[in-house]
Amino acid sequence: MSFAVLRSALVAAILAGWVAAPAFGQTPPSSAPPAQGAPQNAPARAGDPFGEDSALTAKTIIYVKGSGTWDKAFDIISGSFKKIKTYLDKEGIKPDGLAMTIFTATDDTGFEYQAAVPIAEPPKNPPRGELAVGHSPEGKALKFIHRGSYEDLDNTYEAITNYLDDQRLEAKDMFIEEYETDPATTDAKKLVVHVYVLIKSGQPSPG
Repeated sequence: MSFAVLRSALVAAILAGWVAAPAFGQTPPSSAPPAQGAPQNAPARAGDPFGEDSALTAKTIIYVKGSGTWDKAFDIISGSFKKIKTYLDKEGIKPDGLAMTIFTATDDTGFEYQAAVPIAEPPKNPPRGELAVGHSPEGKALKFIHRGSYEDLDNTYEAITNYLDDQRLEAKDMFIEEYETDPATTDAKKLVVHVYVLIKSGQPSPG
């Protein structure tokens, strides 16, 4: 099964609630054992969050909204961040946090997304055309860490699916990839990605 098909199936399982429920400074791989619950073939580091409780707060963002296919996901997303960087550089605006991709819908072939960069306050000269100003999602989420190739995210999503199934939680119809390494400039095989799965309120914390 290809990366595109496998990842789309895993993400669809998370968002559809099939599983008991609940997205870049480059760091070199460590020889330490993988964090508990992390996929065994991923270069996780001891102490990396995997299912850690997180409370996301809304941030002002500049974003590009679009859609794409799984087989071209990295190129599509990194291209969107390049457009945002061009606007921020032109306006002299500095990012106020890590770049992120907010996935709002998925199916077997593709996805809908918002590629976003947080900023401290709304810009005096708002962007036009493809770019817009908005707010990032907020709420209760679980945090997972992926290190390595973007294509190997299917292994991480498989581990997330298994983890959520064990914990019997229910996810909201959205997840976030936050990039500790810049997706517009970093080698696609050397990424550090924080995956946030937003979960519905009123559920116990994993234990």
